[in-house]
Amino acid sequence: MDAFYAAVEQAAKPSLRGKPVIVGGLGPRGVVATASYEARVFGVHSAMPMAQARRLCPNAAYLTPRFGLYRRVSEVVMGLLRELSPLVEPLSLDEAFVDLQAGGAAGETGRWSADAARAVGERLRRDIRAVTGLCGSVGLAGSKMLAKIASEQAKPDGLVVISPGTERALLAPMPVRTLPGVGPATAQTLRRSGIATVGEIAEAGEAELVRLLGRAHGGALYTMARGIDERPVVAERDAKSVSAEDTFDTDLTDRARIQAEIARLADRCVARLRAAGRSGRTVVVKIRSYDFSTLTRSETLRGPTDDPAVVREAAARLVGGVDTTAGVRLLGVGVSGLADFTQEDLFAQAGTRAAGLLGADRPPSPAPPAVGGPAAGRETWEVRHWLPGLDIRHARYGPGWVQGSGLGRVTVRFEQPGSPPGRVRTFAVDDPELEPSEPLPPWGGQASEPAIRPNVMSSSEAGAAAPGTPSP
Repeated sequence: MDAFYAAVEQAAKPSLRGKPVIVGGLGPRGVVATASYEARVFGVHSAMPMAQARRLCPNAAYLTPRFGLYRRVSEVVMGLLRELSPLVEPLSLDEAFVDLQAGGAAGETGRWSADAARAVGERLRRDIRAVTGLCGSVGLAGSKMLAKIASEQAKPDGLVVISPGTERALLAPMPVRTLPGVGPATAQTLRRSGIATVGEIAEAGEAELVRLLGRAHGGALYTMARGIDERPVVAERDAKSVSAEDTFDTDLTDRARIQAEIARLADRCVARLRAAGRSGRTVVVKIRSYDFSTLTRSETLRGPTDDPAVVREAAARLVGGVDTTAGVRLLGVGVSGLADFTQEDLFAQAGTRAAGLLGADRPPSPAPPAVGGPAAGRETWEVRHWLPGLDIRHARYGPGWVQGSGLGRVTVRFEQPGSPPGRVRTFAVDDPELEPSEPLPPWGGQASEPAIRPNVMSSSEAGAAAPGTPSP
């Protein structure tokens, strides 16, 4: 998917279409998650500090991520992919490998021709646009590595096919970092030996690469440089843990505030755990101090659970044993040891709650802020604070989104997917007629996934598209 988070925001907010949109953490320590192509013209890219992005593109719309909505859109796209083949390997919310060979839609030879694969790819792009209103780029090739390279070449909103027999010629002039597993350190090692392109890796020979990088890494790079990648598409990538974490605008030192944030993160973590239909038996907390030193603490329960109270209490005990007086920059709560069931061990839970009572002399944790509540790092949480980009509903004006807030006022643009660009109105932040709202997905403002989805190409259609030259 092209500039996925920003594209979803542009589709859901009509006034932002065709304009620079930057999604990420909005505080002084925030980073860019995604920038629209209009913002990339100014040099903004993902993982850039948000402060630098604001200097490069001051007139962009800067929005808080809405991951719940991005997951919903991702599920729709992944559903279209699974109609093509049972072998779909998601890499993230916006990217996946699909093994078309497993889809049973090849020609009479049982293998795919380049033209048949192109026809399916073009149909997929049309289906994605018809269902979500968003653009996706497709790369088609005989291996995962080459398909990934093709999809990058296809961006934005395109399709590239790497035909069998052309792989080595295509790869030869590309920089070494094109290959998976080549990071800055490996690239520097290769550069010292006069190797700057993929073609030069292949020419160097396996023995030289093994000498430079070791047997496993050097041998793998030599194989990939010749266009060979035997990695299969793996349909299920079982998660080993579920977690939630936040970086704070200012370092936290107050114990009550830290406990409140831990409780909020534990609830977020359990919500993700339940959404995945899982439970877990090990609770982990992550604490990054003011000096960037990071430590983790864990506690294993007597059985797997998805009870938020159990996770909250375990996380509170863990962070309570850590000296945080110097300041905390980041907190995280995770659950590992995942299972597909919940063991309601009453003795374990009773013991957990008893331990909580023994610590009753600690100051009580304030209630964590709700959605649309104050930004992390503020000293008071009772005052309502609306983050730019989040959804809002007014009793009289209906749905809209927060365009900005400050000095006790909040500016709202009243529009929704499928509507014309909306009107802007300003209210007091504590206006009783304003309330947080669930996001409306980009498919015409409906509350749920479209009931009618375009038909994906059948095996007979694919086979008839161009049954010619076989390909891997």
